[in-house]
Amino acid sequence: MRFYSLSFLSLLIILLVSCRKDFDFEPHQSGQLSFSKDTVYLDTVFTNIGSSTYMLKVYNRSNKNIKIPQLQLAQGEKSHYRLLVDGQAGKVFQNVELLAKDSMFIFIETTIDYNQFKNQSSEYLYTDQIKFGNGSGLQQVELVTLVKDAHFLYPQRNAEGITETLPFDDEEIYGFYLSEANHNKENTLHWKNDKPYVIYGYAAVPSTKTLQIDEGAKIHFHSNSGLLVANKATVLARGTIEKPIQIQGDRLEPEFANIPGQWGAIWLTVGSTGTFENTIIKNPTVGLLINKNTETVQLHNVQIYNASQNGILGRAAKIYGTNVVVGNAGSASLACTFGGEYEFLHSSFVNYWNKPNHTAVSIDDYDGSAEFQIVKALFENCILYSSATESLLMRAKSSPENFKIHFKNSLIKYFSSGNGSTNFPYDFNNPSRFSAILLSTGTDLYRPYFYNISKNELMITDQSVDIIGKGNLETAQKVPFDLSGKARNISPDLGAYQNVTSPKE
Repeated sequence: MRFYSLSFLSLLIILLVSCRKDFDFEPHQSGQLSFSKDTVYLDTVFTNIGSSTYMLKVYNRSNKNIKIPQLQLAQGEKSHYRLLVDGQAGKVFQNVELLAKDSMFIFIETTIDYNQFKNQSSEYLYTDQIKFGNGSGLQQVELVTLVKDAHFLYPQRNAEGITETLPFDDEEIYGFYLSEANHNKENTLHWKNDKPYVIYGYAAVPSTKTLQIDEGAKIHFHSNSGLLVANKATVLARGTIEKPIQIQGDRLEPEFANIPGQWGAIWLTVGSTGTFENTIIKNPTVGLLINKNTETVQLHNVQIYNASQNGILGRAAKIYGTNVVVGNAGSASLACTFGGEYEFLHSSFVNYWNKPNHTAVSIDDYDGSAEFQIVKALFENCILYSSATESLLMRAKSSPENFKIHFKNSLIKYFSSGNGSTNFPYDFNNPSRFSAILLSTGTDLYRPYFYNISKNELMITDQSVDIIGKGNLETAQKVPFDLSGKARNISPDLGAYQNVTSPKE
């Protein structure tokens, strides 16, 4: 019986709806519409790369049903913007109806070929308007997009239509080799600062070749892309304090500014080497992945933020770093694994990841065999701090003689409820391993106050009274200027920066 009642009710509703009279609509007049925005700013896009979709909400706040005789982009069909109005795609629409006290959504996208515009700059501001009505009833909303020209590097297809790949460990990965003269006769082994580079797949530096990256260069990697440095190859990335090299993903919208894991890694494979100076790396899976290099990788004034796994991952690596800052990471900001040789002076490893199982620095020797010994892990005038209770994690399989660590004049946050802070390798009272360290146990004592953690501004402020001036002067003289170029005084601070004034509340 209930089935028949519901069926009858449904039929009655259909009949009533189908018999209703059409709504009466009046022509749109000026001022009847209001908008969620007067101007829609579509975030910066690269040439020929589609934007994100943006929304404009249009309101009819009057008591009358209105008909907009014409809704269109001012440039009509020639516009580089695209609209979706009430589910219909286009650039010009006729007789758009909007009920009283109702609203509708307009979705906006763009794809722009920078080369169509005569402009000597590497950027172009493209504008248009959405026009509602005409004549005296005209209302409009501005559209604005900044378009950037760029070098695009990506795998090529051969005559058979097969996309270029890279052989690696008996597998093929999506990528291509850089060369002095590619298919467009460009020297892709020299990345300049004239316009950004947008890279799809892994760009590989061939064996015995060198990739040079100029000061001020901007590198954008697409998802699952990165840089691979082959055996006996080198990368030289030399920025300056005024013009640092910037490496990040290719999503330029503000909401992607600090999203981890947007691209792969800078991967220095076995036997390769490199130098990175005044370089900022943001939002990778792994910032620097360094595998068993024969020559020491040099890092100076390097900043790495928001890695979904590790900021720096060394595997039996040799790394020397000064004024290095590694911020939030899903695992360890710095991971020294499978043994190796590591030396960091005046560096800050800070991890406030918002999920568990993270730390600032981890060190291990794998199975403890001779091949994977920690030959050296030296940290002087450094900060190791995180939101976890233990900002230093060590897994030693070998004897103390083959696990050679030394922390000198450094701040370490470590709080263990057991005896983990007295036994090897956490024997903090052993001066041959830990000398003049500041051990933070989670209280306010030796707590660093960072300028703005959410914005990756990891300078300690003048509130950090317990750790200011605690650096070793002899070590500071090896790195006389901090990451910002400020001179270190006779009482140097720990970490990559001298202290700064606290931000105003």
